[in-house]
Amino acid sequence: MTADSPKSGSTSKSDRSKSNRSGDVFDIDRIRQIVELMEQHELSEVDLQQSDDRIRLTRGGSQPAVAAPAAYAPAPAAPAPAAPSAPPVAAAGGAAAAPPAGTITINSPMVGTFYARANPEAPAFVKVGDSVSEDTVVCIVEAMKVFNEIPAECSGKIVEVLVSDQEPVDFGKPLFRIQTGG
Repeated sequence: MTADSPKSGSTSKSDRSKSNRSGDVFDIDRIRQIVELMEQHELSEVDLQQSDDRIRLTRGGSQPAVAAPAAYAPAPAAPAPAAPSAPPVAAAGGAAAAPPAGTITINSPMVGTFYARANPEAPAFVKVGDSVSEDTVVCIVEAMKVFNEIPAECSGKIVEVLVSDQEPVDFGKPLFRIQTGG
């Protein structure tokens, strides 16, 4: 506390914290509540802004934060591999078929809505035939109005997109099949 204030009684730290708590979205109690909600709903990131102040909370540490999607040169149009005309829902009905040798799947890390592109006018983040590295953003999964960029987390070539744009996805649902370099 300082005695320099000419006002009656100086403003203490506790007085300032009381006035900040009334409408400050960034007070410690609210941040704790947000962290608890993130854990309950398995959210990996929350980004909040109030006036000029912004706070971004992330958990898990394994998912790299990407500020904006990188611009990729479009690959030449490659014919899609022969596939049944129906979407690959049949595998979800029974026991999940093992991925073909040398391939792995990228699975949804949360419940949400799958987006193949950053916005409706933008090209898809990736398509069949694209090469990806560990930090390549392959899609967005939106959960509770938070748009989570999903990285490939491995290097390889996209051989199959397993979900449609704007399709609801569950935790662990396969999104892409990748041919690994091994």
